[in-house]
Amino acid sequence: MSLFDKFKQFQDLKQQFDGMLPFGAVTEEILSPTQAIVNGQNVILAGTNNYLGLTFDPEAVAAAQDAVAENGTGTTGSRMANGTFAEHIKLEQELAEFFGTRSAIVFSTGYAATMGTSATLAGPGDVILLDADSHASIYDGVRLSGADIIRFRHNDPADLEKRLRRLKDREGDTLIIVEGIYSMLGDVAPLAEIAAIKRDYNAYLLVDEAHSMGVMGDKGRGAAEAAGIEADADFLVGTFSKSLGSIGGYCVSNHAELELIRFATRSYIFTASASPSVIASTRTTLRLMQERPELQRQLWKNAQRLYAELKNLGFEVGPQASPVVAVRTDDADKAAQWWQELFALGIFVNLVIPPASPAEFCLLRCSVSAAHSEAEIQDIIAAYATLTQ
Repeated sequence: MSLFDKFKQFQDLKQQFDGMLPFGAVTEEILSPTQAIVNGQNVILAGTNNYLGLTFDPEAVAAAQDAVAENGTGTTGSRMANGTFAEHIKLEQELAEFFGTRSAIVFSTGYAATMGTSATLAGPGDVILLDADSHASIYDGVRLSGADIIRFRHNDPADLEKRLRRLKDREGDTLIIVEGIYSMLGDVAPLAEIAAIKRDYNAYLLVDEAHSMGVMGDKGRGAAEAAGIEADADFLVGTFSKSLGSIGGYCVSNHAELELIRFATRSYIFTASASPSVIASTRTTLRLMQERPELQRQLWKNAQRLYAELKNLGFEVGPQASPVVAVRTDDADKAAQWWQELFALGIFVNLVIPPASPAEFCLLRCSVSAAHSEAEIQDIIAAYATLTQ
């Protein structure tokens, strides 16, 4: 038994797609929030999660530039050592104010936020119930927690309740973890039903708003706001790398214990804090998101149009319209061929194959942006139409 035997499946996968795009595709120049030069070709970016299109906003860019000049390129330390700057504290205060919560923790990446919180909230003797389609960062976190882990069927409140019923007297030691919008198929969690079950069984609820912050809710706070269950969401986690066009993550809560959790979360304690430029641009885009609600409206207009048109073309898409618009196929070779044909037509989407996809199928995944023009959305639709001919 070799140390490397477990990687054979990836060697087989590499051989299957060796030399093919998108594996190894290099973005050589970013031209705008929606266009870039990739492997020498000008393409429309249709898979960047840049939901509000804020990556090139002049105010955000200027804030980042000023922060580099004033505070340097990095903190060179963790938040628990020398890495807490005044701007980190200000961002945490602004996030808490935005979400209407008692406090917030800022992490260096969204992965660190979700994984670290999932790993820390529950421990040995506790129970975690998580949606089967949860993100890899959630799975990684719960494995580290030492808690008993139970999966329930994706977006199935009845299955969640059945599993909670079996726990009997362990209800108060139970954490339920779900996402707002799921990143692969773009479906939204039935949070109203999940929150009702959470209340009935005296459990705790964590909602990952990575793909729903800035996308859902009248104030852009996410799926919990849109469902009217923020009071039932004990913890909200998410990322700055989608709607806020930056990098980093957060956890917000009304539980006073969040400040204690800060001192127990390894992905917070043992990694360097976010660079000053990152914090500065994030603070700016958080403000801009609130000042420009029209961005969310434009995002949904683009998303609903693309979803409807791809569905009309006969593609198997996700169960509902959202800014994540994914076309499903069970044929990996066809998925790769379709990706290359789209790329040749100047459309750069995400190719998702097992084990990254939530089941044994492949996805051509678009993530729509408010910055996509009507002409760019039409170009994406037209490119997909050629795949049906």
